[in-house]
Amino acid sequence: MDTAIIIGIILLITYFGLIYFAARGGNLMVGFFIMAVIWVALCMAGGKLTWAGAQTDIFQGGPESWGATAVNVIFGSWFGRVLIETGIASKLIKSVTELGGDNPLFTTILLSIVSGIIFTSTFGAGAVVAIGVIILPILMSLGVPKPLAVTSYLMSVGSGMYINQVLFKQMQGIFTDMLYDKNYFVFGFLAMGVQLIIISIMLIYHLRKKKRRRRAWAVKTGKAGYLEATVPTVAMITPIIPTALAIFFKWQSIPAFIVGSVFGLAVCGKFPNFGQAARTISRTFYDGVVDVASLLGFLFILPMFNKISGVAAPFFEAILGGIMPNSTLVLCIVFAIVAPFGLFRGPLTIFGAGAATVGVLNAIGGFTTPFLFTLMYVPTITMNLSVCPTQSWNLWALNYSKVSVKEFLRTGVIWAWIINIINTVLVFLLFG
Repeated sequence: MDTAIIIGIILLITYFGLIYFAARGGNLMVGFFIMAVIWVALCMAGGKLTWAGAQTDIFQGGPESWGATAVNVIFGSWFGRVLIETGIASKLIKSVTELGGDNPLFTTILLSIVSGIIFTSTFGAGAVVAIGVIILPILMSLGVPKPLAVTSYLMSVGSGMYINQVLFKQMQGIFTDMLYDKNYFVFGFLAMGVQLIIISIMLIYHLRKKKRRRRAWAVKTGKAGYLEATVPTVAMITPIIPTALAIFFKWQSIPAFIVGSVFGLAVCGKFPNFGQAARTISRTFYDGVVDVASLLGFLFILPMFNKISGVAAPFFEAILGGIMPNSTLVLCIVFAIVAPFGLFRGPLTIFGAGAATVGVLNAIGGFTTPFLFTLMYVPTITMNLSVCPTQSWNLWALNYSKVSVKEFLRTGVIWAWIINIINTVLVFLLFG
């Protein structure tokens, strides 16, 4: 048997091993590092790589290539911390809740839309947790069932990720020539809109007979009350500043986050003097880094695997070249049907075994970058970030609300699958 075919078979076996490891809840940072080492050894055995090349291009060059992405993640997380520290997020949520009154359906839909808007710019588990401890008690006080309250909140967080620059930059580390431009904005806003509409339909289905309960804005949320009193109305535009600067003025993400953060801190009176301003910026920046520390470790290991998957492409071509679909229509149909494979760090989420899937598709495909980027983005956001219990902030919400994994999956997966199908159709129409 040809050496390339033998190595290709071994590569596929290790690929499925990674899927199993991820689905079992294994540490992905460790998993991808082990995969990178194994694939480096196989590529060296197949004559496609030298040890000197492995050191320079894979183990050194991989993490270094992700430096810009890591910096964007940190600044995005800092911006999220600023929204929390100033009380802007809390006041925005409470204002919307007062508008909704004691109508569970209307209030929950409004809060889902606001959460989606907040997370078009904000990023990080810390921000999801800090905003969740405000929103979830409000929803539960209205009589919204716990599984539905948790699912609607987390899916609304996921909807904003279609526009979120920080998440985009992470994916851009894999698809280096993908641009955050007007062509992507059309898809991003449409996909976000689809997710919010389906969330609303889900809420209408479950809450159509729900009786009116006590006013949600009467719920106590501790320290937030004092912070809200110091937030002027003009501060309410802060969450959309980074995204607006990127879309309408073509700003880069870091300057946009800096302007948004400084604006929020300034209008909320957090800069009474230079010393206080310096301490506030330092504290919120530190908290932002802590929020994404584990993610940064993952981001520095993942590019090792991404780099070696490109080197391994000829071996995949040898074994899969005549099997895998090379039609965008067929691939979209497959992705729509098997969308739940985005759950449990499976082969359709980029924050799991999906990074290996990208390597395989790049090896045998000929697909354009915008098509493959958005095709992988849909299950990554809709299935993994929005409704998968292995996602860190989703797991926090389940523990916080005492909702079981079974209840969470039963409530959200079918709706996420519908979103996935519709947004995959959008991918084909816009980029296929």
